[in-house]
Amino acid sequence: MSKNSKKSLTRRSFIGHASCAALGTAGMISSLSQLKAIGAMASDNINSTQPFAATDYKALVCVFLSGGNDGGNTLIPYDSQSYSSYNKARAELALDQKTLLPITPKTYKDGRNYALHPQIPEIQSLFSNGKLSFLANVGTLVTPTDLNSYQKGSSLPLQLYSHLDQSNQWQCSISDQPILQTGWGGRLGDLMNSSNTNPGISMNLSLTGTNIFQVGQSVSPYVLNGGGATPLDGYFGYPQLHNQAYLGLKQILGNSYTNILGSAFSNTTSAAANSAEYMNTVLKGAPTLKTAFPSTYTGNNLKMISNLIALAPTLGLKRQIFYLNVGGYDSHASQLASHGGLLADLSSCLNAFYNATVELGVDKQVTTFTASDFGRTYAPNSGGTDHAWGNIQIIMGGAIKGGDIFGTMPSLTLGGIDDVGRGRWIPSTAVDQYSSTLAKWFGVSATNMSTVIPNIGRFSNADLGFMA
Repeated sequence: MSKNSKKSLTRRSFIGHASCAALGTAGMISSLSQLKAIGAMASDNINSTQPFAATDYKALVCVFLSGGNDGGNTLIPYDSQSYSSYNKARAELALDQKTLLPITPKTYKDGRNYALHPQIPEIQSLFSNGKLSFLANVGTLVTPTDLNSYQKGSSLPLQLYSHLDQSNQWQCSISDQPILQTGWGGRLGDLMNSSNTNPGISMNLSLTGTNIFQVGQSVSPYVLNGGGATPLDGYFGYPQLHNQAYLGLKQILGNSYTNILGSAFSNTTSAAANSAEYMNTVLKGAPTLKTAFPSTYTGNNLKMISNLIALAPTLGLKRQIFYLNVGGYDSHASQLASHGGLLADLSSCLNAFYNATVELGVDKQVTTFTASDFGRTYAPNSGGTDHAWGNIQIIMGGAIKGGDIFGTMPSLTLGGIDDVGRGRWIPSTAVDQYSSTLAKWFGVSATNMSTVIPNIGRFSNADLGFMA
């Protein structure tokens, strides 16, 4: 390389790039997350947990629809009168009634018939076969809220309609604190982690980088992607020096450091590299599934989750919590085309994942659920929608009461009793209740529920009844 080349390599830049490469690995992210988790919860005021040792296997899979899925065009009123109101309110976003996929809930009755977006026939089939249900009008709440209390500004979630804040509140199940350090999946992990025998791999496995949902006091997410754990291979922009860089990095990590920071960095990076190598070795033993997954981001990551579920005994895990973030749902414009494509992919991928759990014989032990920042306004805005509040969510698996709608659908009337503006529905069900129902199925007792969902006592019903 020439002296003036942009790729010239000095000792200082080598060490700098080596550090950045190490920090970029999934294993390193996981290890640093665990360091960060030490001392967490100082501001969350959560009770200490009492360990729970499970003897059976269960997994929760959170699919976070990032940006705010439009529930108004996911689950749609179908009878003539209700559809006519929908068609008028949604204007250019209204879907043709002839294309909708009708469903018949087993028990839910509110005087309306319902149908699904035309791009999700697999979800329709899962619903009809009793393997999938919907939770209506769920969202972040501090306390039960109606239009009167909203207009008074009483006890509302902080920074309502903000992507970052509402995503964090969904993942933490705490809507009235500005600084959130742990998620309800992390607190669930703290309670359940004693069930697992492998200290090197977290029971909380993220397919989308770090997230607050899976961070607890002692448990934090182990980060992978659709291809597995990212190894520390020494490649950071200089292909001609790949081998030398790798050997140099190994030497740096093998040195003894009296400096506390240097020692911590070296030890953490080495542990991350070793755990990544271990994880990828284990993944080579994953069974070959007959179930075909779509070759998309969502499909590849759900396939990896299937492999990790299959390998749970090898990994020494009785409980697993997975997190997958799927972006693209912030639909301010051109929504009809973009939203249809997103839902089509979600539908086919969820169907493949459920079929994989059946093939693995764990369909009754794996529950998949969606979450999203918030809903979208019922009234459109130049071909798209704006940030709203209450929304529809999906629960899927062999252990749920499938083929039904749980909770209470909103009025779907602009300017109605639950509309705070342009079809922003006040949630009739809290995220806390959604989370606590899943946590109860996962094994959390009523005594320990406030440890995982600290504000659940503010709501009259901690079990929404969608788990069998």
